[in-house]
Amino acid sequence: MRTKKIVVAALGVVAAALAGLGAAQALDKEPDLEGTPDLIVYEQATANQWVVRDERLDASFCSVEEGGITPGLRRLVRFTVMTPNIGDADINVGDPNEHVAANDGLFEFASCHQHYHFRHYTTYELVDPATGYVWRAAKRGFCMLDTDPNHMNISPKSPYYRSCGAIDVPGNQGISASWADTYRFFLGGQYFVLDGGDGQPVVPPGDYVIRITVDPPFHPTAGEPCPHVDAVGMCHMLPESDYTNNVGVVPITIPAHPGKSGVGPAADDPQPKGEPIEE
Repeated sequence: MRTKKIVVAALGVVAAALAGLGAAQALDKEPDLEGTPDLIVYEQATANQWVVRDERLDASFCSVEEGGITPGLRRLVRFTVMTPNIGDADINVGDPNEHVAANDGLFEFASCHQHYHFRHYTTYELVDPATGYVWRAAKRGFCMLDTDPNHMNISPKSPYYRSCGAIDVPGNQGISASWADTYRFFLGGQYFVLDGGDGQPVVPPGDYVIRITVDPPFHPTAGEPCPHVDAVGMCHMLPESDYTNNVGVVPITIPAHPGKSGVGPAADDPQPKGEPIEE
């Protein structure tokens, strides 16, 4: 079942008044386009919400299909990611349907979700510090929304970007200055598979880091756009005043036996029913 990105009070960054704001109210306001956005990774959000546990993944889950995961009981590390915009202007993406109609390459169609995924928003990597080996996460698609006030801003303006959109359903994607986009640990794809069930090597117990890169640098493949170029000639999808502050690193420990409730700051949190996705 599709559920909206839920604002979790445990992160301590959510204003109670946000609950009553809908997309229609947000769109009554104007975007802030004077200046330049700047995205960062708020590492403390990940440090506060991760858990290693065993979960049953159904074959119908889009993260299973898109991530090449064998359905069944899998050992996972789930984690939350928060990406604030600390710049002085909005990340303004708008309606995915308009980008698709313009054939500008910013979005690609996701057949399982039946909506569009933004290319190259964030990469998740599980890294073994001893060897440098990297495992990829199950997450494939992102939708940029104003989900939480930036933790560094005590009086943010009202949210403006509140709708992912779908085929022939208008959306309004972006991240306002002084706001953040958060992907909670229970959402679809917010995990690494640890037991080899996704075709990658088994992750042994031990100490690791979760490395998160927002608006990552990339070399475009044939037909891919390169909307913005950094100082070293790498492509980025979004305009930013500073591309050097886009990486967050969070240490975690993977136990040999996580137990029934799991191990980590989010242990004992209920396992998701179905696969919630951002919407």
